Amino acid sequence: MTDIRVRVLNEDEWPSYRDVRLRALRESPEFFVASAEEEEAFDDAVWQERMVRARRILAEDGEAVIGVVSVGTGHRTKIPGAGELFALWVEASRRGTGVARKLMEKAAVVARDEGLRQLVYWVGTDNGRAVAFASSFGFRPTDERRPMRIHGVSEEDADSVELMMVYPLGSYGGVPTSL
Repeated sequence: MTDIRVRVLNEDEWPSYRDVRLRALRESPEFFVASAEEEEAFDDAVWQERMVRARRILAEDGEAVIGVVSVGTGHRTKIPGAGELFALWVEASRRGTGVARKLMEKAAVVARDEGLRQLVYWVGTDNGRAVAFASSFGFRPTDERRPMRIHGVSEEDADSVELMMVYPLGSYGGVPTSL
């Protein structure tokens, strides 16, 4: 793998986040609740507000953005001291090359630096590759399940289920304390 740089975006870099988010939605619509068409209609204020709600982390190879993940700092989960890892995406040609692991490592450091004690990650139970990847990183399954929110499909009609996995962020968490 070439030299991949992983970094946290500043709030004023919302256009970079918007661009990679829309690219992810177009390339891999099956991975997301929202659609590219929906989010393309957002005005700039929505994208700017999104930068305040969560930390956005990019993986870059030179000038090319090849992956993204978001870390919510606690408002999305009901678990005290927990944040949520969400919207993990890696360019299709880069999957399986370690980019997702680098994004997860940085996300864990960011969450720990925000004072969080654990990360929650919802994964589709029928996505064995994602469950295996999260498990290999140190996420552990819980008994929590919820219907998967699929764009254009009501909860009553959706058969897919998400599993909540949790990753402890203590200094023993398997991730360096700084990257």
